[in-house]
Amino acid sequence: MIQLWKFLYAESHFKSLYMIDINSAIDKNRRKSFYRKKRHNLKIDMTPMVDLGFLLIAFFVITAEMSKPAVTNLYMPRDGDPSKLARSNALTVLLSGDNKIFYYHGDWETAIANNEISKTDFSINGIRNVIGKKQLELDHESNDLMILFKADKDASYQNLIDIIDEMIINDVRKYVLLNLTPAEKVFLEKGH
Repeated sequence: MIQLWKFLYAESHFKSLYMIDINSAIDKNRRKSFYRKKRHNLKIDMTPMVDLGFLLIAFFVITAEMSKPAVTNLYMPRDGDPSKLARSNALTVLLSGDNKIFYYHGDWETAIANNEISKTDFSINGIRNVIGKKQLELDHESNDLMILFKADKDASYQNLIDIIDEMIINDVRKYVLLNLTPAEKVFLEKGH
């Protein structure tokens, strides 16, 4: 019986050593015999897509309307005799260099004699409110209001643009930019 066990052990040992190699050789052959899917690299020609992209860009560039700058018309008075303007229709605004605004109704001589020159600023309750009150006084529908604004040499360009914006906001149709008179220059230099 011991002989039998030795034989069986030797045979199992033989199988374990050599049969593994046979089985692995069979597995290798089997693997080779399977059909492998070949991977195909897709090559897509992008030339037509690029052409289409450039055509679309060209189309939108040509047909798109570029933003146009807004332009405000500024009409300067002609040289010669001054045109007649009723005192009740005139509002004169003086722009000084340090963002101060002085205004008066009518002509300079009457305003200085009656001490009717007032000071304001660019706030909503400032010059905008003054213009609105003057329009209500003149019955806004009549469009008789004429605003004369005069800028000091120290006034900034921004102040000039701001006062023109106030004209547009208040729907003032008649306004003009004038030079300061010598008396108005002296008044602004004193810094009232």
